[in-house]
Amino acid sequence: MARRVLLLFVLLLAVVAGPEARPASAQAGPSQRAVLVTGASSGLGRKITERLAAGGYFVYAGARKAQDLEALNAIPNVQSVRLDVTVPADIAAAVETVRKGGRGLYGLVNNAGVLLIEPLIETDEEDLRFIFDVNVMGPYRVTKAFSPLIIESKGRIVTTGSLSGTLSGSLSGPYSMSKHAIEAFTDALAAEMTRFGVSVSVLEPGNYRSEIGQSLLARMNARGKSFVGSPYEEDMKRVEAFARGIATDPEPDDVADAAYAALTDANPKLRYLVVPNQGQARVTIAGLFRRVAQLNDGQKYSFSRDSLVAMLDQALAQAGGRR
Repeated sequence: MARRVLLLFVLLLAVVAGPEARPASAQAGPSQRAVLVTGASSGLGRKITERLAAGGYFVYAGARKAQDLEALNAIPNVQSVRLDVTVPADIAAAVETVRKGGRGLYGLVNNAGVLLIEPLIETDEEDLRFIFDVNVMGPYRVTKAFSPLIIESKGRIVTTGSLSGTLSGSLSGPYSMSKHAIEAFTDALAAEMTRFGVSVSVLEPGNYRSEIGQSLLARMNARGKSFVGSPYEEDMKRVEAFARGIATDPEPDDVADAAYAALTDANPKLRYLVVPNQGQARVTIAGLFRRVAQLNDGQKYSFSRDSLVAMLDQALAQAGGRR
């Protein structure tokens, strides 16, 4: 009985204080507001940093390597911060740096992330812990540490998710698991931050140019990871080709624009799907429709097609109004 009451309570909270109810927290223009971007050294993080700095924000850009910190400092309106999201001491020092900066903190962009693509039954626990430490615990740690500053400014929190946060398939399990967690992180955080006037969003990028693939291959080589003789050997050869190909994908300018919008729009969206072509959008949306159909199929209280269409119409109306 107690479990049933708790479940009803959680569902009620989701309805009453869910993401749709979050405030706009709208203010006009960045006007030198400060934003922290993690994983700012390259790829999406570098583009987001450049876009925000060019758009009028003062950006604290988190990176780990000395040469990356130096390069980030060369960008106008940017101050680099040594920040490894898996190291609590780095996070604490970054908080102190921002506090001493005297600008407060209006925005946080949790962008640092790593890639792991391989069969689940051959994934080492050490590798799985590593990707969760960066992709899940990283945003958790950084958000928790900087939340007092964000709450004080009634600011915004943006996290880089992925299409893999809603879809998954063969060999994408480790990465998808971590990005599925970011979906739950976003929904829960958005509901909890509503009372403080803080807006929360997640970016859902498709395939864009990044060094994440090269980093994946470098880690595999460093660990002597081999799939010779594995039933997935041929699949992993294709994964290696895919990882190398990420460096030739389109530049992530659209992702940077979405991050800017999430920080600047008068009524920001909870989710920003950002893809370089309609094919990736179709795969994503169709995949979600399939999940709805699977959940509804044959269950005791299944809904008719007309009822499902009515629910979709209502969801579209809510998304359009961002309520």
